Amino acid sequence: MTGRVYAITGAFGVLGAAVAKAAAAQGARLALIDFAKQAPAGLPSGEDVLVLGGVDLTDPTAAKAAVDAVVARFGGLDVLINVAGGFRWEMHEGGDPETWSKLFLMNVQTTANATRAAVGPLKASASGRIVNVGANGAVKAGMGMGAYAASKAGVHKLTEALAEELKATGVTVNAVLPSILDTPVNRADMPDADVSTWVTPEDLSAVILFLASEEARAVTGALVPVTGKV
Repeated sequence: MTGRVYAITGAFGVLGAAVAKAAAAQGARLALIDFAKQAPAGLPSGEDVLVLGGVDLTDPTAAKAAVDAVVARFGGLDVLINVAGGFRWEMHEGGDPETWSKLFLMNVQTTANATRAAVGPLKASASGRIVNVGANGAVKAGMGMGAYAASKAGVHKLTEALAEELKATGVTVNAVLPSILDTPVNRADMPDADVSTWVTPEDLSAVILFLASEEARAVTGALVPVTGKV
């Protein structure tokens, strides 16, 4: 990974930060992009790291400006990792109709806008990579997961369509489908769960970084389950 440029959306969150730390440890140059304005402590830093906070990726103009800033700083882009997104558990009966449009914006539109902005620079890379974060819960949705699962299913289908669209360019497009991530929020929401069955951010990061690597050149259009023991 040494010298390759990785743009990570949702980089200030638990998963995004784990991906950033793992990529930095392997020598990547990083652009850390997030809707939040202030980066948390502990993220990689230094001259090989560009931090872009306050970026609303639901706005295609903002997404393009962020990618342009990455290219201006590093001279190109090799990898886009779309972690940015959101979750809401909500029963459909009596639920807020706006949940559907909000989750579509947070999950599908952020991925679509960041990808559209990045395609040009990625095609100029010798080994361009796009890795999206889908959800195993979008393969078989559970109770209260309708809006979330529908939005993540959109990410899955966007991944497949982009893989076909970019197949001749050498840019690969894949997605990881995690089950339950071991995060502080999930532990608080499910205090009685057996967290040993969940997927750690570090384990999911390892799969993401493989798909982002030059060695994964033969893999495109894959929806890779990363489900731990769930």
